[in-house]
Amino acid sequence: MTSLISSETRIKVSSVLNRDTTNYGKQNLIDGSAETCWNSEQGLPQNILLDFPSPVSVESIILQFQGGFAGKTCIAVGSTPESPNDYHVEIGRFYPQDINPTQTFNFTATEGLKRVKIIFEDGTDFYGRITIYKLDILGKKLFTSDSSISV
Repeated sequence: MTSLISSETRIKVSSVLNRDTTNYGKQNLIDGSAETCWNSEQGLPQNILLDFPSPVSVESIILQFQGGFAGKTCIAVGSTPESPNDYHVEIGRFYPQDINPTQTFNFTATEGLKRVKIIFEDGTDFYGRITIYKLDILGKKLFTSDSSISV
């Protein structure tokens, strides 16, 4: 398994606290700094959408929440290159603990996904805010027939 997130992966989030993308934006999910985070506005559900440059097989999701602002009931869904806006592939449901340490959620490998959407249906914060310091998606990058190399 390897990280599926690269500089070519596009990330979108449902909201950013006070629209302050500098301090709480999506870039903080994957910057590797323990000092920065994505912080959503209040209200549920919240979500993170990852758009990969080529199809992937998802095996694990790694998240580090701020205690008190964790997702409680979550689902990861995916879409295929043929239907990128139709999230009909369920990767799995997961139930994070309300703790600060990094948590890993493993799934049966789901292949051929172009996009992955992590939906936080319920959270531990009374106002529905989610705070994440670290995000990673592990699995395998799949190669399609049009990615052949010609010499």
